[in-house]
Amino acid sequence: MTKKELFLELAMPNQQGISRWVSVSEFIGKYKELQLGNGGSWCRASSNLAKEYQIEADKSITSGNSIDRIRLIGLNTKKHFNQNIRKDIKDFYKTQNCVMLGVNGNSENTKIEIDHKDGRKNDHRISNPQNQLLSDFQPLSKCANDVKRQICKKCRETNKRWSAKNIKGNPYDFYIGDENYSEELGCRGCYQYDPVEYRKVIVKNISELSAKEAVDSVFKKLYPDE
Repeated sequence: MTKKELFLELAMPNQQGISRWVSVSEFIGKYKELQLGNGGSWCRASSNLAKEYQIEADKSITSGNSIDRIRLIGLNTKKHFNQNIRKDIKDFYKTQNCVMLGVNGNSENTKIEIDHKDGRKNDHRISNPQNQLLSDFQPLSKCANDVKRQICKKCRETNKRWSAKNIKGNPYDFYIGDENYSEELGCRGCYQYDPVEYRKVIVKNISELSAKEAVDSVFKKLYPDE
């Protein structure tokens, strides 16, 4: 049995998805696998259990921050974002270098992870592997992906996008839009969303600006009175 199945057998939720409180002291014998240990991955918000049920944890019985008991408080009716990535897309990116740091190593921090560019993960087209495109993803080293995850979390909380000028030498904040997150643009325009596109657009913008200024300068030298 899976951990989800074990807990459901123990908690016995009704048809509305509501169960009794289940104490962690009950995670013995047949249910020993449910012992929470390092955070209890089987009952986290991203778990299979949470995809089907709303989970409530109580930490008020004992001192500290440990979970004392868990219950289900109803069915989860929210549409779930499936984070699975199609195999051919994984295979395409797994041998490429990180687009942030240019590495692809064997150490914990340099190994490649396939990143959903859209940090909000609310585009349900991408949630369906059959509809996924290569351009929806990018190769990031674990350390770069960890940092991006925190940046995206702050953006979700504040609706303020991360400026590329946080990296010394970057001349523009965004390649499209400004710091204000909008449904129209979504994550597009943010360096974290696509650092490769940021570089391409910025090079083009600077080239066009340089060309225009060069033409203006030559024109003024040739026709100083005009």
